[in-house]
Amino acid sequence: MKHKSTLAAIGGYQPFLFCIGMYFVALFFSIFICSAIFYAINPKKSIAKVNTEDTRKTAMLTSSNQVMLSVTK
Repeated sequence: MKHKSTLAAIGGYQPFLFCIGMYFVALFFSIFICSAIFYAINPKKSIAKVNTEDTRKTAMLTSSNQVMLSVTK
């Protein structure tokens, strides 16, 4: 009687293992993509506050200092 190979038994589970692997990969990427979309729509308040203060300072600096450029040949 021949000894059965364990490799053949594992090969029978290959489609099942592949589906489980693809499920976890899709789950990981969907969590990443959904959280990225959520934080794009609803940014954290501390980050949003810093960004608005920076834009106000930049707007004040650019509006108060006018620069004229001239090009000569």
